[in-house]
Amino acid sequence: MKKPELLAPAGDLEKLKIAYIYGADAVYIGGKKFSLRARASNFSLADITEAVTFAHNLNKKLYVTTNILPHNDNLEGLKEYLIALDKIGVDAIICASPVIIDTAKKHTDLEIHLSTQTSQTNFEAINFWYKRGIKRVVLARELDKQEIKQVTHNTKADVEVFIHGGMCVSYSGRCTLSNTMTDRDANRGGCAHSCRWNYDLFLDNEKLNNNMYFSMSSKDLQTVKHISDLIDIGVHSLKIEGRMKSIHYIATVVHTYRSLIDEICHEEDVDIPKYLLEIKKAENRLTSHGFMQGMTTINEQLYNMRSENPSQAFIGIIRDYDKATGVATVEQRNKFLPGDTVEVFSPNFGSLKFMVEEIKDEEGITLDAARHPQQMLKLFIPFVVQPFDMLRKIP
Repeated sequence: MKKPELLAPAGDLEKLKIAYIYGADAVYIGGKKFSLRARASNFSLADITEAVTFAHNLNKKLYVTTNILPHNDNLEGLKEYLIALDKIGVDAIICASPVIIDTAKKHTDLEIHLSTQTSQTNFEAINFWYKRGIKRVVLARELDKQEIKQVTHNTKADVEVFIHGGMCVSYSGRCTLSNTMTDRDANRGGCAHSCRWNYDLFLDNEKLNNNMYFSMSSKDLQTVKHISDLIDIGVHSLKIEGRMKSIHYIATVVHTYRSLIDEICHEEDVDIPKYLLEIKKAENRLTSHGFMQGMTTINEQLYNMRSENPSQAFIGIIRDYDKATGVATVEQRNKFLPGDTVEVFSPNFGSLKFMVEEIKDEEGITLDAARHPQQMLKLFIPFVVQPFDMLRKIP
């Protein structure tokens, strides 16, 4: 069974390194220009150079998004930027606009992937783009598994499918709510997530929603139960969404799908409930299977409700460990106390538990609690841990 690529997002260099360390085969990032995530900590050319070096040293790949739908004043410096990406050695760019595609083809040797923003839903259209030099197509998220199968069996282009993350309530991201309400263009990187706001509904000046607000967001996508089918179908790349997400989200989601894909491809018995439980540790919104099983229903939407529930379970990341003393240097992220039971989440071994006996700061002063995010703390951990391992508090 051919193993597909696991593709993860990263909003900055730390998230990029976490994604690779926790099992991504490739990572996609946005630069300072031409990217659809204007509020992400987008990468300078120097950052992209460092990211390429880090990726290639691990024999992994780096893709850069150039997927805005540009107006005339967005095109300044396009040729120079693409030439710079080519010289740096990025493995591909992700595009939605023919002008960016044609500029890349004319002036560079960059591999080109077609963005989901172009709403590719059939193999005839995909073959059109393949003949124009597109190596890979990211399918529209509105396709079910049978439609995805028809595509993979009728095109020579590599096929990439979203498997996890936020879903746009509008068709393939073609939304003008944000533009209209906030003057932030969703198709040029400024989406204000207007669909997630709370609204009142009126009919002939009569308010209809007296007991609750109305909203119209989609549940987030989660496809743990469908990965085996997507591998059988022949999907080349399985894509996680979330360049704005935390390092804990990236690590948890990437590691879960990495382990799941490996087990399936090694034809091992797969414990789906175990993976569903693990993926929940990274969720702060309700999830569904999206369009994987066909047309969505109200069960895949968040009408009349919001589901944000930020998790406080992630309490720290290991920065160093002294094997002689068993003392770890931990960068704190959420509050925890002496006596708390903690699990170490690692890309190198299964989760292990211990009880926090004592918390000290960098000066060796004993603390009654870890209260300050990003403070460096000293903890005794009774087994060997490594930098980038993470700590979760167990309720």
